[in-house]
Amino acid sequence: MTARTLAVLGTGSDVGKSLITAGICRVLHRAGIRVAPFKAQNMSLNSFVTPEGGEIGRAQALQAEACGIPPHVDMNPILLKPESDTRSQVVVQGVLWSTQEASTYFERRQQLWSIVQESYARLASQYEVVVIEGAGSAAEVNLRERDLVNWPVVKLAHAPVLLVADIDRGGVFAQVLGTLDLLEPDERAMVCGVVINKFRGDATLFADGVNFLESRSRIPVLGVVPFLRDLTLDQEDSLDRQGLRQAEFSTKRINIAVVLLPHMSNFTDFNVLAEEDDVALKYVDVPAALDGADIVIIPGSKSTQADLSHIVTLGYAPALAQHVDRHRELVGICGGYQMLGRTISDPYRVEQGGGMSGLGYLDVETELGRSKCTTQVEASAIPFLLSVPCVVRGYQVHMGHTRRVNERPCFQVHSPPVADNRAVQVSEHDGAVRSDGLVWGTYIHGVFDEPGFRRVWLNRARARKGLLPLALQVSDSVTARRRSELDRWADHLARSMDLAGLVAGLNRARMQSQ
Repeated sequence: MTARTLAVLGTGSDVGKSLITAGICRVLHRAGIRVAPFKAQNMSLNSFVTPEGGEIGRAQALQAEACGIPPHVDMNPILLKPESDTRSQVVVQGVLWSTQEASTYFERRQQLWSIVQESYARLASQYEVVVIEGAGSAAEVNLRERDLVNWPVVKLAHAPVLLVADIDRGGVFAQVLGTLDLLEPDERAMVCGVVINKFRGDATLFADGVNFLESRSRIPVLGVVPFLRDLTLDQEDSLDRQGLRQAEFSTKRINIAVVLLPHMSNFTDFNVLAEEDDVALKYVDVPAALDGADIVIIPGSKSTQADLSHIVTLGYAPALAQHVDRHRELVGICGGYQMLGRTISDPYRVEQGGGMSGLGYLDVETELGRSKCTTQVEASAIPFLLSVPCVVRGYQVHMGHTRRVNERPCFQVHSPPVADNRAVQVSEHDGAVRSDGLVWGTYIHGVFDEPGFRRVWLNRARARKGLLPLALQVSDSVTARRRSELDRWADHLARSMDLAGLVAGLNRARMQSQ
């Protein structure tokens, strides 16, 4: 079986390709079509670990969820994780492959292209439809000879193309017509329609704009998608620092400050906290902004040593010391956990080499290593951390090992590593917690996703602040609302685009192939 295909390309970055792809996948899945997502190459620090222990972009994990299937490394065979402006860690089919400078990466293009073809062929043989997502602009003329993700994949799959443009940023006519003008004739012929995304206001007032685009391009506008407020889907590949939700701290809420790091990774760890009504969460980039925080979280980092040096240089050390001296909570996730320890050594030059002192709040020592741990985990909070037993489910993505010298662990890990995981196996205990429970760290991303743990942990903070506890149902409702967001988005997309016609056409093609 060879799958039918559709490609979602864009006029630029951040126009909404990932979400449009996810919404189309959801609509097709609900219509009974076996569908899978595919993005040949993604650049992101926001990764996800598949059940097999492979690492892919978070957007493809969301798209797999939209399809009702487990995420798999073939859905994103190449993942680039930037370590600096010119160097990235290269993850191939879920496994760390190399660390490359931008200047040398494309020297191995043919080898990488073979890997892309291999992954695509497997998906196309297993599913009825593959929805392909492109990257950046469909008209990156300076990258045409080295492209691995846009037109080579479109042509490999013989996929009709939806071109997505973002009207919210302005200049949508130049976006669409300029992109089409820069395409080669055979590429332009594959564009079956244009989608205008993130429209604010009455879409009927854009009818003249639709007519203009169609008359100038001779390509139909298949939808004008209104901006959907308060959509909580973990799909972004990079953190939009200008678009961050910044809640005002309040005496009646739990005030959480997340320290912004230059190489911050897996920032979606905190999205669910921001949706709790009794939480005021803000991302801070200066030490003074920690004032008033009940909890400070140092997040994951792709370059732990560099980011630790950054926050020390900015003067966070005395601000954190003052925070802890006031008996307020300090948490580290993954790289943030490593920073909370006594030392970080790098004998194999995984990052910058050498060693450095940590912030010294936990009696642990970290040694960065060549092997990478990528695994899903299920764990229980140990009473040293919380007095009530709570299960957490998440995943670990880290290089190196942290040794507890004189601290107790946070979590007992239940789930064994999968049999074919080629990475470092997870230890039976995770993290470390200070004796008073107010300073702790863990390698588990997604630690706040389970409503039971999240509510017990927040209620502990409420008690310290003199607030009454809230019922578990409060956090249950947040989780339930998040799980319904894919359907809300798919419904919104279906109202704005002719997806019924798309489904009908794919179903006709399915019947003809049987």
